[in-house]
Amino acid sequence: MIQQIQPTTDDIFYPESDGKPMADNTLQFELITTIKYGLEVHFKDDPNVFVAGDLLWYPIQGEPKINQAPDVMVVIGRPKGHRRSYKTWVEDNLNPQVTFEIASETNTIKELEEDKLKFYRTHGVEEYYLYDPNRAKLKGWLRSGKKLEPIPQMLGWVSPRLGITFELVASQLVLYYPNGEPFASYLEISEQREQQRQRAEQAEEALEQAQEALELERTRMKALLEQLKAKGINPDDFDL
Repeated sequence: MIQQIQPTTDDIFYPESDGKPMADNTLQFELITTIKYGLEVHFKDDPNVFVAGDLLWYPIQGEPKINQAPDVMVVIGRPKGHRRSYKTWVEDNLNPQVTFEIASETNTIKELEEDKLKFYRTHGVEEYYLYDPNRAKLKGWLRSGKKLEPIPQMLGWVSPRLGITFELVASQLVLYYPNGEPFASYLEISEQREQQRQRAEQAEEALEQAQEALELERTRMKALLEQLKAKGINPDDFDL
């Protein structure tokens, strides 16, 4: 059951929007939503994994200017539910363990690989993943002590926290569930459902045809037996 996280009494105003769009283009938006909803599917049976997209995260009470809105973030140990922002002190002092950023043409290297990396390192993120679809570059950082160290090889990398695998297929980011199935976009999921529906209809049609054929064969055999009996021939005398 999805619960509504109640706000705390705090006289300080924490904005619920940074005034920036969730995405600068359709590709970035599609990647963000595919990752976000793919992770929700991955953790659908665990009530204590919270996944959010473009949600403002405030790590320190009383410091509303210290915030980030990861494209996707995962908090293992917090209940699912709707939030207007993520405030660490409200959430049993649990920071997101995993964050994702999808670069757009307006993002700078400094913003993504210095400023945000520093923020995530300072505030306890364990895994930070960055994908630049325009340059087909995939990078990741893994916590080691107080640092987020670069992951030397991202192709085939399996997230320690999430258990998902990272790949570039035709220069495009593809994430895989532990069972080997890839994350799918909404359109791909719709197409898969349509294919499943068509296969189910074909299977049902094939079953109906098989039943009709069986019924015709039974009718034919019944007529044959009646003909044999009419001629005084006992069908039991035949080894059928």
